Amino acid sequence: MNDRNLGFAITGSFCTFKKILPALKKLIEKGNNITTILSCAAAQTDTRFYKAEDFRRDLESITGKKPICTIADAEPIGPQNNLDIMIIAPCTGNTLAKLASAITDTPVLMAAKAHLRNNKPLLIAVSTNDALSANAKNIGELMARKNIFFVPFAQDDYVKKCNSLIADYNLIEEAAEAAIGGFQLQPIIKKD
Repeated sequence: MNDRNLGFAITGSFCTFKKILPALKKLIEKGNNITTILSCAAAQTDTRFYKAEDFRRDLESITGKKPICTIADAEPIGPQNNLDIMIIAPCTGNTLAKLASAITDTPVLMAAKAHLRNNKPLLIAVSTNDALSANAKNIGELMARKNIFFVPFAQDDYVKKCNSLIADYNLIEEAAEAAIGGFQLQPIIKKD
């Protein structure tokens, strides 16, 4: 996937932040223009995995642009209609549930809503401990919607976290290319 305009939205699955950065760098190296959008939690929360200020700074260093961190700054994504695809990686269970229920109360959800109005693909890289329990219905709901695609995923620890799923971040580029072509990358459920 080369020379495209991508929205890369990040929600609060903090343990995956360091896992998504290589995928982001790879997309930049291929000449893609990337706008990052952060949920409020991703933009403001210091965790044992990353300090919020350091994460925002690293994203700016990688993309050459400050991340979008407010709903007001995310809203113009729709009228500007300048993204070929929007990727939510990682996408938490909270964001999945709100997206399935048409709730728009974070910059990421506003960006997704604004982008989808242009009939362009939204790619979700799920990362949630309740994917196979409370959020299973939301994943199913979103899979049935037009222009929504998923990065293939698997259980990340079926012994200790039997309801947890995580996307294979190494497949973001391939899944995005398929989504731009109107197809879901298969198999969507990966084996260990």
